[in-house]
Amino acid sequence: MMEPMAPSAPTPLTGMRVLDVTTSIAGPYCAQILATLGADVIKVERPDTGDDGRAWGPPFWNGDGTMFLSANAGKRSLALSLRDERGREALLQLVDGADVFLQSLRPGLADELGLGPAALRTRNPRLVYCSVGAYGHVGPLSQEPGYDALMQAAGGLISITGEPGRPGVRVGSSLIDQGTGTWAAVGVLAALLERGSSGEGSVVDVSLYETALGYIGYHLAGYFAAGTVPHGQGTRFPMVAPYQVFATRNGELMIAGGNDRLFAAICSVVGLPDLVDDPRFATNPDRVRNRDELCAILEQALATNDTAHWHARLTEAGVPAAPVADIADVANAPQTEALGMIQHLDHPTIPDLRLTALPLSFDGERALYPSAPPAVGEHTSEILGELGYAAEEIAALAAEGVIRQ
Repeated sequence: MMEPMAPSAPTPLTGMRVLDVTTSIAGPYCAQILATLGADVIKVERPDTGDDGRAWGPPFWNGDGTMFLSANAGKRSLALSLRDERGREALLQLVDGADVFLQSLRPGLADELGLGPAALRTRNPRLVYCSVGAYGHVGPLSQEPGYDALMQAAGGLISITGEPGRPGVRVGSSLIDQGTGTWAAVGVLAALLERGSSGEGSVVDVSLYETALGYIGYHLAGYFAAGTVPHGQGTRFPMVAPYQVFATRNGELMIAGGNDRLFAAICSVVGLPDLVDDPRFATNPDRVRNRDELCAILEQALATNDTAHWHARLTEAGVPAAPVADIADVANAPQTEALGMIQHLDHPTIPDLRLTALPLSFDGERALYPSAPPAVGEHTSEILGELGYAAEEIAALAAEGVIRQ
């Protein structure tokens, strides 16, 4: 087994504390990014069940949900009840010395518990307060809850994903959640930079719905320009042809003919140079209009040989192409290994924990998680001890179910 990788530099947030009062994926993913950049992230969880994401599965890894593991590395877990005044008091003491408060509580609950931005920033004016919501902080749907798949529906993604003439489908990863977490991290970092000059914190708002709209930006522009309402196109890129997956003799190959030069190169490789002078395919708009005819011709040619053959020939000709890989292929790909994208981490119950590292490097060095995802309440006693709680007080709170050690 490989030795766990040591945390990498730089860590620009070293010395900063983030209180992560979020569940599921979007908020935890944001906090995981901040932890990887050096922040002391305290994950606040329910003492009975912990983060909802811990129970999401299968698959599980020695009892832990793999979705939870993928979004919670580098944190310390503080398990306390926000419904109990004593639990909230401990959290408020942490707020007084925190740099960032990150929350994804249901709409209205943060204010109800005395954890809204006005209350916390009155206690700590330098606090950066970040809310991760469903539909955003204003508007007729601002009080509605939401998850990734719901926002793929409400934000238009399902309608444009899938095969032509068939019902839309969900994108097969939590794209909206992780995108929202990334935007939250960007907002927090920008607010911390601003605080460096103003001395004041600020309120950052992100939502799943806004992320979904950001991901359909050029489709919205097309609707405003021409009234175009796109639908599922399979693997086709709607504005460019040929740009899709083609069947070969033994598999599938994505080919991107993004301009006239690349189209000519494709035609040369597959032995159909005369297509370049065919008026049906003279320009990209022509090729898009006559996509079905063009792709049928190319498919017939590509079916005569294997994926590896065409991939090598097209790559040699400068044409972007990639075999269609599954998750196992990606996990074992030499490129994945070369980039150091799989990080091995020490974990008390998972001997060979491997997680996808952040897609971020500095000066050629991968940004690595400083520690494995925590168990529920793993650091409760440690954190409360740092606040000055005596061992007897901590034991009493645990006995009454206010905290979990």
